[in-house]
Amino acid sequence: MTTKKKRTKSQTKDGSARESAHQKSGGGGGGAGAVAKKILADESPQSKIAEHGETLMEGPRTAATQSARVLSEVLAERPELVVPLVAKFAKGISSPNKRVVQTASEALPAIARIAPARVARQLDVLKASFDEANDVGKDGLVKTFAALCTASVAYQKRLEPVLTLALNGADGKTLLTWSQIVLPALKGEPHARARAVVEGRLNLIPRSYGQQIADFLGIKLRLRYR
Repeated sequence: MTTKKKRTKSQTKDGSARESAHQKSGGGGGGAGAVAKKILADESPQSKIAEHGETLMEGPRTAATQSARVLSEVLAERPELVVPLVAKFAKGISSPNKRVVQTASEALPAIARIAPARVARQLDVLKASFDEANDVGKDGLVKTFAALCTASVAYQKRLEPVLTLALNGADGKTLLTWSQIVLPALKGEPHARARAVVEGRLNLIPRSYGQQIADFLGIKLRLRYR
């Protein structure tokens, strides 16, 4: 009986310790959701959001990861609240921290849709980040650039080169996704040139993706592709 009681007590202590550590670390996505909910319930949430923005880029890896999760939760509910962090996200899109990159890739397209001029101020940083960004970051950048082009044709001239680069380098699956995002966002000659890039790659990617892109473009695949 004594042994059983000791074991039960030990298990309880271990369990409590694990729970405490989990809570301190933010408890993963659930913990981030609770923190975000508390922020959103605040009458003046911007100061806390700004703090998480600082931690996102300047904090230690674990803290930056947690802040990235919190900001993703806030973004999902009220994207307008993270607009002031656009410069942080512009730097975070090429961060070595994958969770920071994920949050930045979610935030930048959303901000580009509601405050395109704020994102446009970061274009030099964003375009320079494309080559070094990971796949998630590149996807976020393409979606951001497409959102800006949708907002105004004035951005097309500045963004056509990097969008063409993206379409040229994408694998079949990614090219399918990006074609459906980029081409509708472009008008006139930029659209024609980007479409020509896509069409020129149909015989270089797996047939399954080539056929889907051809269907999207309303064209037939070349006979040699078969």
